[in-house]
Amino acid sequence: MYFCRLMYIPKEFQITDIDEAVAFMKRYSFGTIVSNMDGVPVATHLPFHVAKHAEQIVLSAHFAKANSQWETIQENDVLVIFSQPHAYISPQHYDKEQNVPTWNYVAVHAYGSCKLIIDNEKGMKILEDMIMQHEPGYINQWERLDNRYKDGLYKGIVPFEINVKSIQSAGKLSQNKSESEKKRIIEALSGSNDSVERELAEYMSGKSGR
Repeated sequence: MYFCRLMYIPKEFQITDIDEAVAFMKRYSFGTIVSNMDGVPVATHLPFHVAKHAEQIVLSAHFAKANSQWETIQENDVLVIFSQPHAYISPQHYDKEQNVPTWNYVAVHAYGSCKLIIDNEKGMKILEDMIMQHEPGYINQWERLDNRYKDGLYKGIVPFEINVKSIQSAGKLSQNKSESEKKRIIEALSGSNDSVERELAEYMSGKSGR
């Protein structure tokens, strides 16, 4: 069961399509993993490989071995946050003057159980999946690298996988505003010099490919 109630999301902003959530995580795959260390929440920003095998969503990544957060995740539940794009929304776009600024955004929270990858071959596969996700053209160069060099690099990391148990997805995209207000907001964001604001306009107008 993927969707649960752990993050506050007003009903009109909920995203309930699991494929839409997966597509978002793949597009904005630099996430934040949050776990508990001695009663204190700790977080690391990492690129994730996102895969869906039948009905199971799997997130994979690796910590630097020097980052002690990896010691907190084995067989424990963790949270991974994917967010972007987001932008300030000015009240100048609204029909009535009696309004206040707000913030539009899209975010996905993925909760799941984590396991460290002990098998070196499987760990290397995680690295290669990451390469294929971000720069397939680099794989030939990677394969030419000396095995001793790659083994040295591998000793400095801790690969892991998360089997996702539940997901919460929010898309606050002015759904609670009038069509004329929404149109003005989209036009303003589309004309921005900020690429993130332009991406948000794509989500608002349904042109994001999600």
